[in-house]
Amino acid sequence: MGFDRPARGGGFRGGDRGGSRGRGFGDRGGFKAGGGDRGGFGGGDRGGFRGGDRGGRGGGFGGRGRGFGSPGGRGGFGDRGRGGRGGRGAPRGRGGRGGGGMRGGKTVVVEPHRHPGIFVSRGKEDALCTINSTPGDSVYGEKRISVDGENGAKTEYRIWNPFRSKLAAAVMAGIENIWLGPGSKVLYLGAASGTTVSHVSDVVGKEGLVYAVEFSHRSGRDLINAAKKRTNIVPIIEDARHPQKYRMIVDMVDVIFADVAQPDQARIVALNAHHYLKNGGHVVISIKANCIDSTAQPEAVFAEEVKKLQSEKIKPLEQVTLEPYERDHAVVAGQYRPPAKK
Repeated sequence: MGFDRPARGGGFRGGDRGGSRGRGFGDRGGFKAGGGDRGGFGGGDRGGFRGGDRGGRGGGFGGRGRGFGSPGGRGGFGDRGRGGRGGRGAPRGRGGRGGGGMRGGKTVVVEPHRHPGIFVSRGKEDALCTINSTPGDSVYGEKRISVDGENGAKTEYRIWNPFRSKLAAAVMAGIENIWLGPGSKVLYLGAASGTTVSHVSDVVGKEGLVYAVEFSHRSGRDLINAAKKRTNIVPIIEDARHPQKYRMIVDMVDVIFADVAQPDQARIVALNAHHYLKNGGHVVISIKANCIDSTAQPEAVFAEEVKKLQSEKIKPLEQVTLEPYERDHAVVAGQYRPPAKK
C-alpha cells in the first residue's frame, strides 16, 4: 500500500522495478510512472489511486481493504469486503453497484437508535440503517439487510454510511437531537443526487414530507429519479438563494436541514427559515469551514457562523464536529424564533 516497501537503488524513473532497481518509488508503491503490480499512485492490480483488477471500481482507494478506509475495505460499508463498491473490479462484480442484500434472517439483530426512525444493525461491525420504504430497491448502491420478523414477515433496512452523509456523521458524532422523525416535514437545502435525502425519506415515513432543493441540473436528474419511487420526496431544482421561486410548492415545515457548502450559507438558511420554517421550528446546518474562509481556523469559522445565525433569530442549541468522517466540518442545530419563556 502506497509507500510501504522501497526497492534497492535510487531514482524516480518509472518502470518495472522503479527505475534501475530504484529506491522508494518502485513496483510496490510510490509515484511510479509505468504502472507496477501493487498500486501506489500508479496503475496497479491491487489498489492504489488508479485502476486495477481487484480494487473497487478498478482500483480506487481500496483494493482488498488496503486503501484509505474505503467503503469496500474489509469490514467497511462496501459490498462483501473485497474492495470498493463493486467487488472484484467491475461495477457488476460480487455485489456491484446495485447494492445487493446482506445476509440477514434471524441471525441479524437490528435495534432502534435513540433518534426515532433510525436503527442500528449489530454484527461484526455495527452500522446505522433506516427502514427501506421501497423494499428491493437501492438508491446509490448501498447495502441492504433483510430481517425476519414475526409471522414470517420481513423488514428491509438500508445501511447509512456516515462517510457519505453529513447527517449520518452527526448522528455518529453523538448529536443530541436532529429534530426530525416520523411524520416530520423537512426542507432539505443542498439535496445533491439524493443520497441523504433518501434516508431522511425513510426516517419521516409515509406521513412525513421532504422538500429537496438542489441547484445543479445534473444532480437534479438523479434526485428526480429517486423521487419517482419515493412519493414523500418533492424534488425542487432551484437556487436556494431565492426561496420565493418555490413558494407555490413548499408548505410550512418543522425543520430545515442545510448542506449547501457556500460562503453565505447562514444567510441562505435564514432566508428559507423566514419563508417556510414554523416559529419554534428547528434548523440543522452542516458547516464546511474551508468553503467560508480557508485562511481562518475552523473553530473561528464555526463561531462566526453561529453569530450570523443568532442575528437571524435562530438560537443555537448544539454543535458537533464531524471528525473522523469529515475534516473541518461541524453540524449546528438551533431553534427558530423560540417561544418566550414564561
